[in-house]
Amino acid sequence: MPLRANRFGLSVALATPFAEDRSIDLPRLVAHGRQSLADGCASLTVFGTTGEGASLGLNERNRALGALVGAGVDPATQLVVGIAASSVEEAIAQGRAGLMVGCPSFLLAPPFYFKGAGDEGLFDWFAAVLTGLGPKAGNVILYHIPQVTSVGLSMDLIGQLKKAFPKQVTGVKDSSGDWDNAQALLKHHGELHILIGDERLLAKAMNLGASGAITGLANIAPDLMKPLIEGVEEPRVNAMVEVVLPYAVTAAVKALVGHRRKDPVAWSRMRAPLKSLNETDCLKLFAAIDAIRARRAA
Repeated sequence: MPLRANRFGLSVALATPFAEDRSIDLPRLVAHGRQSLADGCASLTVFGTTGEGASLGLNERNRALGALVGAGVDPATQLVVGIAASSVEEAIAQGRAGLMVGCPSFLLAPPFYFKGAGDEGLFDWFAAVLTGLGPKAGNVILYHIPQVTSVGLSMDLIGQLKKAFPKQVTGVKDSSGDWDNAQALLKHHGELHILIGDERLLAKAMNLGASGAITGLANIAPDLMKPLIEGVEEPRVNAMVEVVLPYAVTAAVKALVGHRRKDPVAWSRMRAPLKSLNETDCLKLFAAIDAIRARRAA
C-alpha cells in the first residue's frame, strides 16, 4: 500500500523543563521547541504524557503557550495542545487555552479518574467536551493510552464520536503498543489520522496507511524518527526504545534531552509525584544510547 498523501507527520511529544522551584522553565521550553522544529519535526505536542501534562495547571499552561507562540511557533500548523482532565469543565478550560492563542489542534485524553464507565458514559463525556470547545477545535485527536489512563477507547466509541462530531474528531493516537489494536484502527477508522505512539510499530503502520506519530523519542532522535514516517525501518530506533523502556520513560526521556543539550541538571527535574533517574541509571542510559547512535545505519 502506498503511503497516504495527507499525512500528519512527525510531532514531538515535547518534554517540559522545570526551574528549581518546579515552575515551567519557559526559556528552555521555547528553545527546545524551536530546535525540535528546526530538526525536522512537523509540530510540537505540548502537555502530553512525556510533557507531564496531567501535572500542569491552567495558568502555567497559558504562560507556556504564550511563550511558544510569542517565540514564533505557528499555533495553526505547528502546535497540538494536550488535554488531560477528568472534569468536563477543566478539559474545556485546557482546550480554550489553546483556542485563545489560535490553536485548533488537541490531543484529548479520556477522563482517567473514572474506571469502568463504559462506552455510553465515555461518549457523553467526550461529547460534552467537544461541544464546549466548539467548531474552532477542528482537529481533535482522541488519545488511547490505557496503560496510563486505565480507560481505553473502543472501536465502537471512536466510531460513534467520529460520526457525531465529523468536523472535530480527525484522528486517534494509539499509544497502547498493541499491534492488533493499531491494525484494527487502520481497518475500521483509516480515514482518520491514525497516529502511532510506539516507535517500534511506526514504519509498519505507515505502510498500512497510518498518518504519522506523536512520539517522545523525537525529543532526542528526530533525525532517526523521520525515515519511519516514510515507512522505512530504522533499527536504531527500536534499539533505543528497548533501552529506555526498563526505566520510568518520561524521566528517561528528559534525562536524555539534558544529555543531548549538554544541560543535564536542568532537564533532570520532574514535577511531583514523578521522580528523576538516579546518577547511576543516567550514566548507563547515556552510554547505551550513545552506543546505539554511533552505529551505522543499516
